[in-house]
Amino acid sequence: MARLFITPREIDFINDINKELTKDVIGQTVVLYLISEVKTKVHDVYKESPNKIFEKPVRISALVEWEPQDIRTNEFGTEEYTSVTALIQSRDLIDKEIQVSEGDFFSYGAQFFEVTAARTTHNVYGQIEFSGGVQLIGKEARRSNFITKLRGPTDEKYSDKDAVQDKFYQQRGFDMNAEGPTGDVRDLQQRGVLDAPLTGPGEVSPLGTLTGSANSSFYEDQ
Repeated sequence: MARLFITPREIDFINDINKELTKDVIGQTVVLYLISEVKTKVHDVYKESPNKIFEKPVRISALVEWEPQDIRTNEFGTEEYTSVTALIQSRDLIDKEIQVSEGDFFSYGAQFFEVTAARTTHNVYGQIEFSGGVQLIGKEARRSNFITKLRGPTDEKYSDKDAVQDKFYQQRGFDMNAEGPTGDVRDLQQRGVLDAPLTGPGEVSPLGTLTGSANSSFYEDQ
């Protein structure tokens, strides 16, 4: 597509629409555990880091494609191997100053995954400086390689209070919502092209049900 028709304003619009879809409608998230290049000690000779130190975990919106477990049989019996693909909006990573690389980890549900590939999915209408998203290929990590506190939601079979998510808060470009700081940036709002929504971030929570017959429902005004 010619740059005559796809200008920076259209690029902002495309990014904002993608953010609205992932953050205000779908609501899937992953928790990133990025290796700290500053804190992790590298062996002087072998240039390896047997003991990795991670930065503070960061929750970020993503579109996650879950794949059925691969069952493998070895001399010890059967083992399940899980793989997932997480798509993250490129400008959201830029806004949060996050750089994901191979070797980092992320959690989704009750499992941890090592990033075996972090690659750009496409550029926007052939404009090489604007990428549409980053695809993370995650392979399930063995507990001996990585384990830390699980952050829900995980699975309804567990009794933890956050095993099932009954509250979902939109972001809509606001600095804060009911969960705290969002780090969400909508470019057209930042540039003064669009005004911030008058109603603020909506939510799906028990506040949205008046009869108590449902655990949660949409509640527009906080």
